[in-house]
Amino acid sequence: MDNIPVLYADDHILVIVKPAGLHATPDGWNASLPHVREVLAPRWGRLWLVHRLDKDTSGVLLLARHPDAHRELNRQFETRTVRKTYHAIVFGEPSWQKKSVTLRLSANRGRRKRTVVDPKGKEARTDLRVLRRFSGVFSLMEARPHTGRRHQVRVHLFAVGHPVVNDPLYGVRTTDHPLPIARLALHARRLEFRHPATGEPLGFTAPHPPDFVAALENLAAYGHLYAEPPLAE
Repeated sequence: MDNIPVLYADDHILVIVKPAGLHATPDGWNASLPHVREVLAPRWGRLWLVHRLDKDTSGVLLLARHPDAHRELNRQFETRTVRKTYHAIVFGEPSWQKKSVTLRLSANRGRRKRTVVDPKGKEARTDLRVLRRFSGVFSLMEARPHTGRRHQVRVHLFAVGHPVVNDPLYGVRTTDHPLPIARLALHARRLEFRHPATGEPLGFTAPHPPDFVAALENLAAYGHLYAEPPLAE
């Protein structure tokens, strides 16, 4: 984990590509597990986490290098001026090309601390767009959350009937599929914000990691074989 790709660095911010499997914050059950700031500290010193990604989600992660930058970036997230884009490999093929999901959400429900759709919950909006379709069995989806609820993208995709592949909380986590990806098939593709010191618009894109690429290549080559044959009349 000591070779984390760096997309950008200056005296104010650090933008990295978080690998899947690395905690963004210390684990509440096992504090000895490595996390982003701990892994980066030997090279970059003290860092302030601006937002989070789930452990098994890969992609763009923004950190501040001093408190003033942290405050300004937090303000941008709170005022919803930061633009986040995710890519997800999901089960099924939607009947639509684009969809805006506005189901309200409540977090930390039940023993597993899941986020659930709740009419009395907090407002949440995720804009979805189908990027590629694979024979009706899988799809590559773009998701742009406008709010920052816990597990928002995962819950909204599950709610519209297209859970993320290998999601252990929302949908059926199963290895009974042909894709060469064993973790949550969710990738934080792009992050756009303003520099905390200069106000300059910035945007950073994280390439798909090898397992994500392998899954997409597998679908492109063999996706037609995964579709179930039509029922005999």
